[in-house]
Amino acid sequence: MTDLVTPRLLLYPLTAAHAEQVVAGRPAGGARWAPGYPSPGEMRAAKRFLETCADSGDPHPYGPYAIQRREDGTVIGGVGFHGAPDDRRHVTIGYGLVESARGRGYASEALRALLRFTRDQGIACVHGDTDLDNTASQHVMTAVGMRLVKEDAQLKHYRIDWDGPATQE
Repeated sequence: MTDLVTPRLLLYPLTAAHAEQVVAGRPAGGARWAPGYPSPGEMRAAKRFLETCADSGDPHPYGPYAIQRREDGTVIGGVGFHGAPDDRRHVTIGYGLVESARGRGYASEALRALLRFTRDQGIACVHGDTDLDNTASQHVMTAVGMRLVKEDAQLKHYRIDWDGPATQE
């Protein structure tokens, strides 16, 4: 399994053991979780991951990742995939941060790393969505190059498309 490293963050794949801790809301000895982690969304993602592992095996690299600050090792949220790529090489992503970590660019930094990873894996398109009133998440997706493609009664839908792997920057 692959860790994704950014200047300020480490994104590491959840293992089944870590996912069980997230679902239970109890960190293992020595783990540092920011207040408010895991959120209800993180708990749902961890539960979905455990169900996938039980049904069809570990989906990594297309599973959930914890977002950890490198400076202090504190887990501040999560980012990841809703499942493996489909037959068109499309994936859907989601992400979330604890309240105290918001507004500092961490979500954009984590999402950029995940998008680079997907592009390097040959993924053709990444989808994401957000509630109509979640302007912060809308700004994050726009900031990383995703574009609004559809809006319905509940959600705004974003995507980014590629033709091939990323080049080194």
